Amino acid sequence: MKKVVLCPNPYRDHELKVAKQSKEILESIGFETAVCLPFQREGYGEELGMPIKQLYQEIKTADLLIAFGGDGTILHLARTVALHNVPTLGINLGSLGFMSELEPNELDRLRDLANWDFVVESRMMLDVTVIRDGRAVYNNIALNDAVISKGSIARVVRLEVFTEEGRLTRVGGDGVIVSTPTGSTGYSMAAGGPIVEPTARNLLMTPICPHSMRSSSYVLSPNHVITVEAADANRKFVYLSVDGGKAFSLKNGDKVRVSQSKYTTKLVRLSKKSFCEILDKKMGTEDSKYEK
Repeated sequence: MKKVVLCPNPYRDHELKVAKQSKEILESIGFETAVCLPFQREGYGEELGMPIKQLYQEIKTADLLIAFGGDGTILHLARTVALHNVPTLGINLGSLGFMSELEPNELDRLRDLANWDFVVESRMMLDVTVIRDGRAVYNNIALNDAVISKGSIARVVRLEVFTEEGRLTRVGGDGVIVSTPTGSTGYSMAAGGPIVEPTARNLLMTPICPHSMRSSSYVLSPNHVITVEAADANRKFVYLSVDGGKAFSLKNGDKVRVSQSKYTTKLVRLSKKSFCEILDKKMGTEDSKYEK
């Protein structure tokens, strides 16, 4: 019997209605299910009619995880599923949802899982490390991006960007984004970076609000290691954030190293829509909001 872990974002799936419908469908085709919250919300528990279990326990024996929310929910779960090599199916309850496969009105497509015959996309991830005084003081993995940026004070930060071959560029501005192809449609795109097919293997480096017209994005081979240094981090607030998570404060001399990870995020695909079709649909939906 296959085991499916359902992870509804409690701020998106109000009263866990979509998760409940999905649970009924999956159990009707013979799957074992467990409901786990990706993060806690007060008042969400067994009073909703479903026992809530601990993700760190259930993921160990899971064959599939279904994330209910937007791309942010999948990003929040990416490290957990990658470390346990569990494929993930996204059901979009957010706005764009580039990584999600189904919309709430398409839950019947879950029945297609019955014969366990589906496509799994392997998405590149990043190893992100901060080296301070010769030792690692921070380690993480990212599905979308690592962002080195200034704090809320309106000051320009000056960053030096290197690969193992030497200096790549200097950036003066709000910071830089090092992203995967999956992350190319996120913050990197908003900062003017290129859109890259998500199954590709590339490192993208995009400046944030650079103070030079010569600053541009770079698309590099995944064999490179990108290192970012902030020479004046002690005088100015400079932070590292991975996949939009909690910020890590950088100090003078810190080196942020970003490279291709051995871990990947595996996303389940039930439809045969191409990336171009998905991109056109999502971007068209977003554009229509501003046309009204």
